[in-house]
Amino acid sequence: MEYRRLGASGLKVPALSLGAGTFGGRGPLFGAWGNTDAQEARRLVDICVDAGITMFDTADVYSSGASEEVLGEAIKGRRDQVIVSTKTSLPMGDGPGEAGSSRSRLITACEDALRRLGTDYIDLFQLHAFDAGTPLEEVLSTLDTLVRAGKVRYLGISNFSGWQAMKSLAVAERYGHPRYVAHQVYYSLVGRDYEWELMPLGLDQGLGAVVWSPLGWGRLTGKVRRDQPLPANSRLHHTADYGPPVEDEHLYRVVDALDEIAQETGRTIPQIAINWLLQRPTVSSVIIGARNEQQLRQNLGAVGWTLTPGQMAKLDAVSGKTAPYPYFPYQRQEGFARLNPAVVGPPPAV
Repeated sequence: MEYRRLGASGLKVPALSLGAGTFGGRGPLFGAWGNTDAQEARRLVDICVDAGITMFDTADVYSSGASEEVLGEAIKGRRDQVIVSTKTSLPMGDGPGEAGSSRSRLITACEDALRRLGTDYIDLFQLHAFDAGTPLEEVLSTLDTLVRAGKVRYLGISNFSGWQAMKSLAVAERYGHPRYVAHQVYYSLVGRDYEWELMPLGLDQGLGAVVWSPLGWGRLTGKVRRDQPLPANSRLHHTADYGPPVEDEHLYRVVDALDEIAQETGRTIPQIAINWLLQRPTVSSVIIGARNEQQLRQNLGAVGWTLTPGQMAKLDAVSGKTAPYPYFPYQRQEGFARLNPAVVGPPPAV
């Protein structure tokens, strides 16, 4: 397994991580994702650790805390061998203190996560959403306190806009608080909006991308195809409205290109889609999900090989879209391109 630095930090993370969204199985969304119990989770963690996947990502909102509990059971006895990433800020209930990033909420959420995970520290603690109602000075000073107390080691964000991330980083720098080093983002061959603003920001400010839903919310499994009904067992029947939308024809064009490359390489469509991401700028780790051992082992086949420049170019072309204003001038005018040169290639391995 290749290891990469997480943004501008000293933390080395595996190119692939395992998402624990399938652990626990509570509620309409996460129940549709999977219902992996502690015994099954431990088997998946065993396979991951043997393969060099040592980072596991969860969140308090996943199955109302059950995902953290199951992950905690699965890593019991080997805490020093793994990297635990969790998130907070999204609502855990209807009460006024059960959402957001206030000092009270963050301290309580951290303590609850530590208890559910069965550990005394969190390697990567991320804000799952921007809280516009809490002063950033309060948010960042509280996170500073958690880091100084040894309860959190590194900080990150998830699903922030460019201005939200940049303002947060500026406040952290002004007061000498720890900076965010990771941004957990949606990025896939059928969802490249990340590239328009957040990727340049990540390059400039040292935010490593931790990619969620690399298969486009389950659309790049190879089972969703033109002129064919959605498979009866597809989770998209239950979860499509929760995730990022994709135009049907755009999806089918991407799948056609993936099919061609699959014939050339002997790799599966998911493996190719993930490998493409691993060669994109700023990407530190791609989170893979698995409801069972078979899915996990298939996803492991995304590493250990590399798409050719020609295959990358084919996927770039078929999946690309014209960026909205004010980004599209950078694609069309030479002067803008000279001032904002494209950065190509994967981050350096360590």
